[in-house]
Amino acid sequence: MTVENVIIIGSGPAGFTAGLYTSRAQLKPLLLTGNEIGGQVALTYEIENYPGFPDGLPGPELVEKLQTQAERFGTRIEYDYVTEVDLQQHPFVVRTQNGQEYRTKSVIVSTGATPRKLQIPGELELTGRGVSYCATCDGFFFRNKEVVVVGGGDSALEEGLFLTRFASKVTIVHRRDELRASKIMRKRALENEKIEFIWDTVLASINAGENGAVASVTLKNVKTEELRDLPAEGVFIFIGHKPNGELFSGQLAMQDGYIVTNRTMHTNIPGVFAAGEIQDNHFRQVATSVGQGTMAAMETERFLAELEDKRYEEIKAEMAGA
Repeated sequence: MTVENVIIIGSGPAGFTAGLYTSRAQLKPLLLTGNEIGGQVALTYEIENYPGFPDGLPGPELVEKLQTQAERFGTRIEYDYVTEVDLQQHPFVVRTQNGQEYRTKSVIVSTGATPRKLQIPGELELTGRGVSYCATCDGFFFRNKEVVVVGGGDSALEEGLFLTRFASKVTIVHRRDELRASKIMRKRALENEKIEFIWDTVLASINAGENGAVASVTLKNVKTEELRDLPAEGVFIFIGHKPNGELFSGQLAMQDGYIVTNRTMHTNIPGVFAAGEIQDNHFRQVATSVGQGTMAAMETERFLAELEDKRYEEIKAEMAGA
């Protein structure tokens, strides 16, 4: 069986960037896309904060450019989903939904994270048409508009405060009567004149207008079960992220579902690297994922060069003793 130099699991910005760098290093990387090419970026209506594109561009277009560039230098892309990995032996073993079994000297994990959904009518249909999970990405498009933020943690308040730079009004809807966020974030949000809170309430549905975009939300009081509509042109949902790391549970060191890496994207297993939102629970930006994919690729190249001179077990022992 042919042994690959590197297999990249995941096709978001981190994965395609890792493919670009490892293919330029003549490593002939194999990238397995997973179920969704591009990850969250592919669902983003417009990206205006990625360097080099002053006019912005749609998320799917950026994904297409990333893929084209990676393929240009020799990244092999398979539209397949990884179902099992064995990182306890070397070369590592990767098995897929299509029945393929690969052996590889190194692995770059870039499976990303998924925003937790409300699972209510209108949410899926209006994603990219007023429903968003990233204020930093989409806030600019809601200049002088009224928006709703769902959540009560630090992320919700931080993103809500960011939205006040653009929106005329930000209504934060929280299912409890008290915020879970830190004291300083609560203070900033409660003192901001553009922010209004609706307590003990959840969203029952997100409603479209005649233009096919978000026009209002239906609110439900959790204590009285009273329903009422609230006009809004944007809905930002911040109820947490779910890292897509179940595949590596019990094999890679993890914290709160995220793969633990050092500053150069090494995991606890030599030859296995992680990049993007699967290991980043803080920044979650396209630009940072691209940077992390770059680091993972460069460290993979270094690992493979060392592997030519040392046996894997020696490298593993050195890492354990570091």
